[in-house]
Amino acid sequence: MENMLREFGVHIALVASVLGLGCAGVLIAWILRQSPGNEKCRRSPWLFRKGPRPILTGKSSRFPSSPPCFFVLLYFLRKDWAVSMGFLLGAAFSLLAGYLGMRIAVLANVRTTFAASISRSQALRVAFNGGAVTGMLVVGLALLSVGVFYLVISNLLGLRPAIDSLVGLALGSSLISVFARLGGGIYTKAADVGADLVGKIESNLDEDDPRNPATIADNVGDNVGDCAGMAADVF
Repeated sequence: MENMLREFGVHIALVASVLGLGCAGVLIAWILRQSPGNEKCRRSPWLFRKGPRPILTGKSSRFPSSPPCFFVLLYFLRKDWAVSMGFLLGAAFSLLAGYLGMRIAVLANVRTTFAASISRSQALRVAFNGGAVTGMLVVGLALLSVGVFYLVISNLLGLRPAIDSLVGLALGSSLISVFARLGGGIYTKAADVGADLVGKIESNLDEDDPRNPATIADNVGDNVGDCAGMAADVF
């Protein structure tokens, strides 16, 4: 058994990653088939989907230019293209896991709200499956990125360089999680203060009233920091 794991362990991990991503796809299809509710509920995902895009794509910051800059810096410091490529791969897959998990979380939350008007068990099922998507994506993409990268580098450069270059992949994954957690956290705290000062004090609105734009901004920051950032953290 031990010898089989040594020889085929990476291939088993790749098969597991494909199964995990397949399960995530099945859960996503099931969630999308659930009713999102009335027109007001249908409009909510559009607000929260549009908001995080500038933060994650970098139109409001220098965030996306950071991985390429770190890639160049890492290459010139280490003189090792395998570590640098691992860094880019880890950053890309970490961002993908966080972004997809965040998108599905928003869609699942709306459907959970509508399902709660029907029964608690149905709401729990939608919420649980929505969270399971992120778990499957994180594990599946992590195994896929590590397994494919290890096989390619080991075939090109050998076993020892392949193991050493995995440090670059881990560094790229960690960088994305730091940016998403810090960026989303700072954004949401600033919006939260604005929502309290302007909405509750000046406009006499209830806390988290959707008519307050700062409340929408607060939830957008939560999506980036707590959904995308958390998924990237776990990745």
